[in-house]
Amino acid sequence: MNVRVICVRLVIAECSVDYEGRLNAHLPRATRLVMVKNDGSVLIHSDGGSYKPLNWMSPPATMHIADREELEDSSTFDLADDPDLQQLWRVQAAKSDDLLKIRVYSVVGELSHDLGVDPGLIKDGVEADLQRLLAEQIERLGAGYTLVRREYPTAIGPVDIMAKDANGVSIAVELKRVGDIDGVEQLTRYLELLNRDPLLAPVKGVYAAQKIKPQARTLAEDRGIRCVSLDYDAMRGVDDVEARLF
Repeated sequence: MNVRVICVRLVIAECSVDYEGRLNAHLPRATRLVMVKNDGSVLIHSDGGSYKPLNWMSPPATMHIADREELEDSSTFDLADDPDLQQLWRVQAAKSDDLLKIRVYSVVGELSHDLGVDPGLIKDGVEADLQRLLAEQIERLGAGYTLVRREYPTAIGPVDIMAKDANGVSIAVELKRVGDIDGVEQLTRYLELLNRDPLLAPVKGVYAAQKIKPQARTLAEDRGIRCVSLDYDAMRGVDDVEARLF
């Protein structure tokens, strides 16, 4: 059956997971948490690794769940090869051939709930000011840069700033007071999603912060993300950079 989620669904299940697409990946059979969100995303978590999913499918996507009866009637699937299988979840990306397949062997527990409308993240004063100031001074990213908009909406959250460089290439900017690895991962997810849109692609990334930790800089540059250090006082006009002795 095709499934349309109208609430958050949490399923603790013994399952195996395969991702087929630009990158193939396999998670062997184990007990995991599967989260299906209202926006169409599906995330697979283990009891470890902090908040990061082991694998996921970003929206937009469609999901079909075949139960054992449907699998038994299927001429294209042989349960003899997987006799314990109870359900097969197929999550198909809408804009690519990427496919997430979840084989469910048993369900330990399940919860569904409508979370309602979320007001969004309210950033602290410094980070919010950095976003506003950089939008006003977008040329700090480079000559010829132009602002597209602040809080550019995506299905997995707003990008702090969307801009275009002098060549008209789209630039997604993630802003932090202190740039760590989590921020790089966040920007990576935005870039992965944005680059699926043929009207935007290619989209490049800029990681901007007052201070960027060395490990975060190394990871960002390895992924082709440019790092920019921001001088908050100079951007506010309360520090005369030219008058500094060092």
